[in-house]
Amino acid sequence: MRQDIERILIDRETIARRIRELGREIAEDLAGSIGDDGIMLVPVMTGSITFVADLMRELPLRMRIGLITASSYPGTSTTSQGVTLGGMHLPDSLEGRHVLIIDDILDSGRTIRRVRQEIESRSPQSVRSCVLLRKRLPEAMETPCEFVGFDIENEFVVGYGLDFDDYYRNLPDIGVLREDIIHATGTSR
Repeated sequence: MRQDIERILIDRETIARRIRELGREIAEDLAGSIGDDGIMLVPVMTGSITFVADLMRELPLRMRIGLITASSYPGTSTTSQGVTLGGMHLPDSLEGRHVLIIDDILDSGRTIRRVRQEIESRSPQSVRSCVLLRKRLPEAMETPCEFVGFDIENEFVVGYGLDFDDYYRNLPDIGVLREDIIHATGTSR
């Protein structure tokens, strides 16, 4: 798998350091506003699984976890398609709760906007979003997202939960996938 990576974009130590900082930023932002019910984390599966596992350990807050499965990169596609929401493990009502949506990457903005719309339809007190990566694209930069780990260029990245055709999620660093690997599947960027 490592031979398929053009270069490491963000190494595991840098990721860990930034996640600790994000934990502090989120805790400071929510200080005083959350009550006994704490916060509801809503990770967007499957890409955010590694990120949310590490981030939640850095949040000194009482929390519950819900899940939403969403897909916007079917199969070997390297461009975001329409968002499909799959399984949702959320309370019917989020009334009065503070919700933090967590996703791996923000590029087209479609996934975060669609998930946020679904969450807001359940009447939470507040909704915030946190992504590990945000691409420097107009649609990404214009999509509301309160917490961002790293802003990156428009490259196809894998590792640390991010995949290509469901592979590479287990790489501990975030790397740029080699172009020939992408094109070998018959997909274009």
